[in-house]
Amino acid sequence: PTGSSTGIEAAKNGSADIGLASRALKDEEVADGLKSTTLALDGIAIIVNPNNPVADLSVEQIAQLATGEITNWADVGGTDGQVVFMGREAGSGTRDGFESITGTKDACKYQNELTSTGEVIAAVASNPNAIGYASLSAVDETVKAITVGGVEPTEETVLDGSYAIQRNFNFIVSDSTPLSEAAQAFVDFATSADASDLIAGAGAVPVAE
Repeated sequence: PTGSSTGIEAAKNGSADIGLASRALKDEEVADGLKSTTLALDGIAIIVNPNNPVADLSVEQIAQLATGEITNWADVGGTDGQVVFMGREAGSGTRDGFESITGTKDACKYQNELTSTGEVIAAVASNPNAIGYASLSAVDETVKAITVGGVEPTEETVLDGSYAIQRNFNFIVSDSTPLSEAAQAFVDFATSADASDLIAGAGAVPVAE
């Protein structure tokens, strides 16, 4: 719960069989004998109110809206109105993913920091000037998921890498400590198609064929 670097360090020092990380390993971590296996992808949809005419934004524009650099929808092709940015509470994985990908860590100007994806969706659905983010699998017809750089957020565009606002969920293991039979069996299961429904149910995009 304390971030990817903690999981990576735990795998490295042997305090955990398997570390969890939502970022790629750095060169020095690979040199330390760590290996990364991607078991799922996290597509993060950018959502606006259905009455908002804005249908597409670049990653840069999204960052500017989140940080308050752009404060009026008219500046990005919408109708005149104050931008209301909604997001998750500190410590949320979705928030961490959004801020990491858009380069807005510790710079976002949140109107509301909500404790669940459902609350973010409801807040955006009820405010015509609102914008927020939500795991792709949670988005429903009460909000509009915009395209990012012209690319629609779908399971297919997350899988092929064309949708920009996404990250990997990785297992991290160390070459220097062979996995126990039980740990290896868990990794084999979690990275197989048998786990795909569980991964999808948790809001991520499984990568196993």
